[in-house]
Amino acid sequence: MTSAVPEERTLAYLAGISVDRVKDIGTVRMRDLAEAGISSVADLLLNVPLRYLDRSRLVDIATAPIGEEVSVAGVVESFSKRRISRGRTIVQATLSDGTARVRAVWFNPYIKLTKGEEVVFSGKVETFKSSLQMKSPDVDRLSAHEGLRTGRVVPVYGRLGGIRSGAVRAAMANAVRRSMPISDVLPEDILDRFDLVDRSFAISSMHFPESFHDVASAKRRLIFDEFLRIQMALKVRAYEEYDSQVGVPNSVKGELYHRFIDSLPYQLTNAQARVLDGILDDMEAQTPMHRLLQGEVGSGKTVVVISALLTSVESGHQGAVMAPTEVLATQHYLGTAMALEDAGMAPPVHDGAGAGTVSLFAGETLATRPVRIGLFTGSRVTANFVSTDVSRAQGIEWLSDGTIDIAFGTQALIQGDVAFHSLGIAVVDEQHRFGVEQRVVMRDKNQGEGVPDLLLMTATPIPRTLAMTLYGDLKVSVIDELPPGRTAIATVALPDAADATIDRRIQETVAAGRQVFVVCPLVEDSDKIEARSVTSEFARVRASLPDIRSALLHGQMRADEKAGVMHRFRAGEIDVLIATTVVEVGIDVPNATLMVIRTADRFGLSQLHQLRGRVGRGEHPGSCLVSADPSTPDGERRIEAMVASTDGFELSEIDLEIRGQGTVFGGAQSGAADLRLGDILRDHELLDAASTVATEAVEEDPESAFVTGVMHEVEMLLGDSAEWLTRS
Repeated sequence: MTSAVPEERTLAYLAGISVDRVKDIGTVRMRDLAEAGISSVADLLLNVPLRYLDRSRLVDIATAPIGEEVSVAGVVESFSKRRISRGRTIVQATLSDGTARVRAVWFNPYIKLTKGEEVVFSGKVETFKSSLQMKSPDVDRLSAHEGLRTGRVVPVYGRLGGIRSGAVRAAMANAVRRSMPISDVLPEDILDRFDLVDRSFAISSMHFPESFHDVASAKRRLIFDEFLRIQMALKVRAYEEYDSQVGVPNSVKGELYHRFIDSLPYQLTNAQARVLDGILDDMEAQTPMHRLLQGEVGSGKTVVVISALLTSVESGHQGAVMAPTEVLATQHYLGTAMALEDAGMAPPVHDGAGAGTVSLFAGETLATRPVRIGLFTGSRVTANFVSTDVSRAQGIEWLSDGTIDIAFGTQALIQGDVAFHSLGIAVVDEQHRFGVEQRVVMRDKNQGEGVPDLLLMTATPIPRTLAMTLYGDLKVSVIDELPPGRTAIATVALPDAADATIDRRIQETVAAGRQVFVVCPLVEDSDKIEARSVTSEFARVRASLPDIRSALLHGQMRADEKAGVMHRFRAGEIDVLIATTVVEVGIDVPNATLMVIRTADRFGLSQLHQLRGRVGRGEHPGSCLVSADPSTPDGERRIEAMVASTDGFELSEIDLEIRGQGTVFGGAQSGAADLRLGDILRDHELLDAASTVATEAVEEDPESAFVTGVMHEVEMLLGDSAEWLTRS
């Protein structure tokens, strides 16, 4: 590393220094480190040890307790490797510490020790032929210059490329020594407020601590830093895209709103009323809304969304609802059309088209004309004021000139030729299926003045900590109360071979005049995956229950075929729908009361809960059968949780624990891979603290030295992987 010491040596500065400037790292090792994602000095410093050796707890070999896990240190006296049978190798080594010897044995390992090398063996001590032995102990090598007399707590690193722990430790010692002191990005008052150590102490103590207490303090500070970088980037993005912009003026609770609310055959729940008030307050504000709406299946999100859409329409603007699939977009369109019809605000509408053509003429007012809604998907364009489907060109013209008040659709709504006359609010449903760019394109389709309000919604419960991490730039509303009369769905687990029991339940349900979903993980049978397929299950059900009307639905069918099957199922012409997860969201069939999920351990817990939510949506209670023979502890835990709880948020927490945050922060959201130490469930208090600090800092001065300093770290440390945090 260069000997010149900058006046402000920050972590961002060290992120700009190549790792090959560190002593003991040459060209070959630099390539190895690059494969491990380490290219700068900052990357190296933030690569924390896997564990630590506590020298004070090393035991003499002579006094090592038999049958207990211990660590012993000494010198390798002998090492051998020999083949004992075809494809099997035994490796043996003898370690001496001056008090006694212990023999270590490994089978088929990739390990090589050198006579005279100083190492630590960690494992269980046993006796074998009157001698001490350890089977397959962990091995920690000590660099020659460290010897057995180095500090009491010694870091143990994982292999980085081809570099062993001892070599990493030597390079790290040089990097830490030459990097200190590191200028701290956090002001003193924040350090004091949250009881955090300074950054120089944190980094040096993480690698070469005086005690395990120092390790805990260092880890706490570095976890806070990881969370702060993500939270600050999200808050800055929210400021730049929304809080500093001028929104579309939307009035609150006008005639359309009251007519719609008054037409409902029930009162809003307290949760619906609370959430709706928050949304309408946001819409009235001068800055555009940027909010995430969460709610269980059947919690009443649709009523809240329609109320917001009508508020924008009455303010002289348009609304748009984008969904990830044609099935869900069509469901939203039909559901809204029927709700408006019930309120006397629109003509009847059916799956195929409107009931008649409504005249369009100059001088119409909202009091004398229907609320005009349209559907835009890849296969069709239609509206509630026409009797047939129309061309895409006609639909686009109606969006551009303001004829259509509210548009529902798939990504067909964000194609290049689409523009709204005056878009007041954009709603994106099941938002986790869209990227940041897609929801921004939806917002940018406005030809009028101001930035439209944006409301993201999901029926997939998201753990609070995950919502803060992935959607920290959004306000979050949660409808955490089901309407009166909705009962919990009784769930029973069965072996996957319980066809007879399942068929009997299907027969009983159909005999009572109700309908059934059967969901399988595969479309076709597979030689590689042991799981039910819809094609084989469909054939089995038809053969076993020939008098029951069954049908098949999966994603490989043509759009018109899928639409036809769903229309017949909703109309009660099909008793049993055997489908893949295309029915996970957007399917509303109130007469369906039984959900059967075959080979259920192949699904994630949140997905299982979503599927279960497809039934019991009408006046009759629902039930769910999950058939599975889980082969892993995680699979068993998912099935047990499904049976034990119907609380989506509780299940989402369990699901996150099972899957781990690494599976969530993949792909488009890889920037959160910066969480090398932090765990959003375990460290939720530090996440809360980081979110508070970032929010207060951006609200006070988004261009302060503190904010810009953290954002510089985001840019330098996360690089391209931070795009999902900062792009607009």
